Amino acid sequence: MLRIFLVMRANGKGVNSLFCVALHAICLSLFFRKFSMSVAQQFIQFALQQNVLRFGEFKTKAGRLSPYFFNAGLFYDGASLNQLANSYADVLLAKRAAGFEFDALFGPAYKGITLAAATAMSLSQKGANVPYAYNRKEAKDHGEGGTLVGAPLAGQRVVIVDDVISAGTSVRESMDMLRAAGATPVAVLIALDRMEKSGTADNVGEHSAVQNVEKEYGLPVFSIANLADLMAYLDGNESADLVHYRSQVATYRAKYGV
Repeated sequence: MLRIFLVMRANGKGVNSLFCVALHAICLSLFFRKFSMSVAQQFIQFALQQNVLRFGEFKTKAGRLSPYFFNAGLFYDGASLNQLANSYADVLLAKRAAGFEFDALFGPAYKGITLAAATAMSLSQKGANVPYAYNRKEAKDHGEGGTLVGAPLAGQRVVIVDDVISAGTSVRESMDMLRAAGATPVAVLIALDRMEKSGTADNVGEHSAVQNVEKEYGLPVFSIANLADLMAYLDGNESADLVHYRSQVATYRAKYGV
């Protein structure tokens, strides 16, 4: 829209000056809104566009009826995976700029393999060449053998990359493998932190799965976005489709959120 306005102005088209001013203001507003959005807000908007984040009524593994559902497996084409990886990379680079240090990435099988590899590629494109590794579900008894594939991790400070943390099982298995390989796990990076208490619909725990991981291992868990970011996005969005779910998500958060 801004380009159209500038072309019309450059060509001396007979455009009403008041209209020009209004159009210019709208274009600038849209431009700055896009670039003022945080990584988290941009990610939520992108996830909604890809139908990775949906609203409705969904039954979780814990038996709770959630008003929203996030499925990172739906980032299944090159463009969406690239944007997801860019978001992961942006979070890591922001943490590094703030003093956090890491040497390598680890992707737990199976989803984490693609996520770690794509994030390593994105980091490289942004000027930070970082090695990565992943595990096999079953140990290989020929060739190079073992369960780990990729970069040597001994002596490396490693970030575990996954989509979400539900029960924390994947993180616990990764911790054991990395320590056995002589690596030092320093953080977990996920796409979305639901900020939701563990347990079931009736037996609600005190802490979330993310908090339990942080407490058990003394590791920070970074996320591209979390439930607070989602609520902020809904509060600032006047789309009729989204306004309908704002109160439902707020109610769910009040009941199960941390």
